[in-house]
Amino acid sequence: MKNKSLYQICKISAALFVVASMPSTVSACACGCDIFDVATSAMFPNQLGWMVFVDYDFQKQDENWSGTSTAPASHNDDKDLKTSFTDLTLQYLFNSTWGIQLQIPYDFRSFTTKTDSGRLVTDKWSQFGDVRLEGLYTGFSEDLSAGVNLGLKLPTGDYKFDSHVVDRDSQLGTGSADILMGGFYRHHVNLAAKLFWFGQTELDLPVYTQDHYRPGLELDSALGTYYTGWSIGQARISPIAQAIISERTSDRGSASAHPVGSGFQRVYLAPGIEVDVHRFKFYADVEVPVYQNYVGNQLTAPFLVKASIGYEF
Repeated sequence: MKNKSLYQICKISAALFVVASMPSTVSACACGCDIFDVATSAMFPNQLGWMVFVDYDFQKQDENWSGTSTAPASHNDDKDLKTSFTDLTLQYLFNSTWGIQLQIPYDFRSFTTKTDSGRLVTDKWSQFGDVRLEGLYTGFSEDLSAGVNLGLKLPTGDYKFDSHVVDRDSQLGTGSADILMGGFYRHHVNLAAKLFWFGQTELDLPVYTQDHYRPGLELDSALGTYYTGWSIGQARISPIAQAIISERTSDRGSASAHPVGSGFQRVYLAPGIEVDVHRFKFYADVEVPVYQNYVGNQLTAPFLVKASIGYEF
């Protein structure tokens, strides 16, 4: 009897081990969309008055990733997440010390996932996202080469679109009010050679949440260099090389959060170009991941695209 009981315990333990070792299928998407708010040196304040920007950013997340490598698509119910972000940004410097910045997003998203019944469904929607309002301090130097920002991300975007299919991490709005804080600095590497460098960082800290869901804290930083010695006619052309580092903690809270399928560390290399013609500025880059470390199984994009056009007046 004793040997039979021991056999049953071993059998149950072995079964539990096999079940625990089997790869689970979960729904998990990685967004980290705040990465688009750094690495845009063209948007740094550089004169008094108004600057207006229209931005377009795009990412197509269709590769399943776990840890530091790709993982089988069968391990993730989510299959495809395409997003086009458009933003209207208004920036105004009252004087050489103080300014304000307002960003109004309107986003387009397509999301494909597998339901509990095993059927693939696709949702497509567009809406206003979370508005960002920040104060700027640029009084560290006369040439406005350094500054800090402090502000809020407001919960203006919808976070309940088709909630039976679209999980909270895949919504265009987070439903949270976040504190935003960061800074930037630019300086010459060699003034005679017209070579400059810049750094920027932005922290997004959720402080007010809804429905017991708390998105992860996100920190995005960029370090780059650019050359200002090229021109064609009246257009000044500046090639840019930069690295972007991004980290986000896991979501927490309600059952709609996926703490075991959210959170990451990423490093991107982003070659870009800036073109200045009179009061107009054009900026574009392509961001390619060189290091990724994801919690659980999450969808990633092989590259990100960013473009903006601005006007100073």
